[in-house]
Amino acid sequence: MTQDPLFIVIAVVMLGVVGVLFFGIGAFAKGGEFNRKHANRAMRWRIGAQFAAVVLILLFVYLRGGA
Repeated sequence: MTQDPLFIVIAVVMLGVVGVLFFGIGAFAKGGEFNRKHANRAMRWRIGAQFAAVVLILLFVYLRGGA
């Protein structure tokens, strides 16, 4: 399964979700003007990345006949 290109894409997207999540947590921790400027953008990026990850996971399950 780890040799499957779709699985690798899913893993990369999930790592992207974690990266955006850590950026958002860092923005909240820093607070102040930086948080006001970037917090909503980080949340939108995280939601978009999570959506992409879920869609890819569902596509993987559908294509591999696991449903």
